[in-house]
Amino acid sequence: MRKKLTSGLVIALLGSMLVACSSGGGNNNSNTGDKNTGTGGNAEATNSAGAEATTYPIKTDKTLSYWAELTGNLVGVKPSFEEVPFFQQWQKNTGVPLKFISPPSGEAKEALNVMLASGELPDMIEYNFLSFPGGPEKAIKDGYILKLNDLIDKYAPNLKKYLQEHPDIDKMVKTDNGSYYTFPFIRGDQYLQIFQGPIVRKDWLDELGLPVPETIDDWTNMLRAFKEKKGAAAPLSFNSKPRFFNDSGNGVFMGAFGVTRGFYQEDGQVKFGPAEPGFKQYLQLFHDWYAEGLIDKNAATADSKAVDSNVASGATGAMIGNAGGGIGKWQPLVEAKDPKALLVAAPYPVLNKGEKPKFGQRTDAYSSEGTVAVTAKSKNAELAVKMLDYGYSDEGHMFFNFGTEGVSYNMVNGYPTYTDLLMKNPDKLAPAQAISMYARGSYNGPFVQDKRYAEQFFALQTQRDAIGVWANTDAEKYNLPPITPTPEESTEYATIMNDINTLVDEMTIKIILGDEPVDSFDSYVQKMKSLKLDRAIEIETAALQRYNSR
Repeated sequence: MRKKLTSGLVIALLGSMLVACSSGGGNNNSNTGDKNTGTGGNAEATNSAGAEATTYPIKTDKTLSYWAELTGNLVGVKPSFEEVPFFQQWQKNTGVPLKFISPPSGEAKEALNVMLASGELPDMIEYNFLSFPGGPEKAIKDGYILKLNDLIDKYAPNLKKYLQEHPDIDKMVKTDNGSYYTFPFIRGDQYLQIFQGPIVRKDWLDELGLPVPETIDDWTNMLRAFKEKKGAAAPLSFNSKPRFFNDSGNGVFMGAFGVTRGFYQEDGQVKFGPAEPGFKQYLQLFHDWYAEGLIDKNAATADSKAVDSNVASGATGAMIGNAGGGIGKWQPLVEAKDPKALLVAAPYPVLNKGEKPKFGQRTDAYSSEGTVAVTAKSKNAELAVKMLDYGYSDEGHMFFNFGTEGVSYNMVNGYPTYTDLLMKNPDKLAPAQAISMYARGSYNGPFVQDKRYAEQFFALQTQRDAIGVWANTDAEKYNLPPITPTPEESTEYATIMNDINTLVDEMTIKIILGDEPVDSFDSYVQKMKSLKLDRAIEIETAALQRYNSR
């Protein structure tokens, strides 16, 4: 989920206005010498900013409090952080005892609001503060979290070194005012920034003598053949929770007509896809596909379980999904019904063969989820910062990505190789679950993610191939960076986009399902303008200009 001024993000928080190292263990071994790891390097060396190195484990009699939601990978596996081996070992490695506080699963936002309103704050909060109402600067201004600049300079040499060596990422992890507000989660390689796209039944294509589709016409022919010759009741299936065709936000299909469902930049201007002519062409295409029975008849309400069911039953031959949670999850399902079944990635569709897709899924190197702030109420901010800096040291990098050597990974010819405890777990845990028990490579947190995690997590060749197929787009050129609003802009923007996105969803569903003619698109655009779309674009443009000036 991108953390920019996306509407869903701000809208979801509009109602929340109530609250509105380092020794790295001293290990500078060659195991982490891969330049792709992107670690902060040897923490025993004082960095150029003069920060004092920390020797781990730290000797302290203090216990710090840590607020975070347990990752979904471990829901139902372990009831609390205290019982997860990674968090037990993290305390041992850093020497800092932790008292964990966790909200109920899926209720982090609501629980955070209640906690902030109470004034009883822990030492550290793991949360997406880019989504905080008013943005991270307001969270600092309101006295919830600390501006970390001075603390990082003094006590976080590993993170400081990493940011000095990666100025492009340094630009992302601070506000327009230059405030550092969390210890960030960073995807350490472009390979990790691509994970989603179109997926098709290759075995059906081979049987029908069809190629993997590239153009919109290819897709129409393929879906028609799936329906007529393979008996597919829902040739194309997708998840419509929480929004209709939720995974279309990256521009799949509509990107062929030059737009996405959100804001993007083109020729020096910020544009809103649903108000552009290309969106009308996308609506026409999906209207026609739906009328012809090429899209799941329950597309307006289908959730991820419905898509799973369609894939498993053979009702569907094309869908949008992730390499891990899509191909990795669905391949065993289709094989169970047909041993010859094979799912492969298809490129993001274009209008004309040979064109490069304009849009496609590509997240930023900085992900605002899983980042950790130090609260303004903490009496142990220095200790908290030293502990968090461990994740950016050489030793911390290996620990966060791969766990403990000899337990969750072994070095094999210089390559950190997950053990069978993770990849063939004796308790039948899926690899994503087992990795999350002993490391954080499979999700997020205060560290730099390592490409070598994904190389092993994607066990199937088709998963690894998918990344290359989906990466071939110009999305990086057109996507907006992780811009942040001013506190004053945030409330106004949320109000505007709440109304506009409600209208966009209404328009999309009514036109595609045939309840309104495609030509009604033009009147909807006028309604968007009456809801102050131009002002929203103005706010986005101002935020982009501030970002570019950082």
